[in-house]
Amino acid sequence: MTNNSSKKSKILIIGVTGSLGFDLAKASVGASHPTFGLVRDSAFSDSNKSEKLQFLSNAGVTLLKGSLQDEDSLIEAIKKVDVVICSIPSQHVLDQKLLIQAIKLAGCIKRFIPSEFGLDPDKSQVADLDYSFYSKKAEIRRLIEAEHIPYTYICCNFFMRFLLPSLVQPGLKSPPRDKVTIYGDGTIKGVFVKESDVAAFTVCTVDDPRSLNKALYLRPPGNVYSMNELMEIWETKIGKELQKTCITEQELLEKIKETPYPDCMEMVFIYSAFVKGDQTYYDIESSNGVEGTQLYPQVTYTTISEYLDTLL
Repeated sequence: MTNNSSKKSKILIIGVTGSLGFDLAKASVGASHPTFGLVRDSAFSDSNKSEKLQFLSNAGVTLLKGSLQDEDSLIEAIKKVDVVICSIPSQHVLDQKLLIQAIKLAGCIKRFIPSEFGLDPDKSQVADLDYSFYSKKAEIRRLIEAEHIPYTYICCNFFMRFLLPSLVQPGLKSPPRDKVTIYGDGTIKGVFVKESDVAAFTVCTVDDPRSLNKALYLRPPGNVYSMNELMEIWETKIGKELQKTCITEQELLEKIKETPYPDCMEMVFIYSAFVKGDQTYYDIESSNGVEGTQLYPQVTYTTISEYLDTLL
């Protein structure tokens, strides 16, 4: 593949003022893709968002006005590009239905990357606890597949800014230095990836036939650890042993059930990853999945150990 940007797919990013969307736009421009951002009118008058938009505009991103509720603006934006990446918040994931219809009508999109960016919703084992968090994402997958829209699903597991700053201790803002709680038996592995790294891996997929109509899983070496291993890494860094309390699966389930929504969700995600093993219990099958660090060894990423160094 040449570096000539005329050969590179034009990318539309929806959600550019969000944390991940902003990283996706920067990664797209950095990889020489002509990059567009779909932006609501109201974003320009929000000081935090307008600052980000000014930055992106200066970096070379073309900003288009529109929204996921306005089909005409969607079709107009989609017709300018080859690839659509959506990075709206999880609670709005069903807002992609009109977008899927617009992609179908525009007929020019060679890759759609929907707003997933978590664990594989088809592998989740917490459907009875998660208030349809994953079933909504799975519903969007089925719509994309039914419409025969070419896709890549990004299964990056946890962002590092979620749970890792507290060393998986709900309610804490920084890693503990005296006592910790271990959920389950502490041996089940979870995965954490920094958002800017997720963005870099995502942009790598857009012109790659190997990731077409597949899920891209991220399980980077150095980023896949059990709770016991995380505690061990942290203990080595602070030079001291932590006092550990274990909470059994049953105790955690009871806590989840007595905690109202949405406050329970942090514990649901801990249960899913570190008790049920939803991020790592299965092997990636080459028929429908690929692993990002194997496909793109050139992408350098932040390891968990490096991230924890920033918290010392």
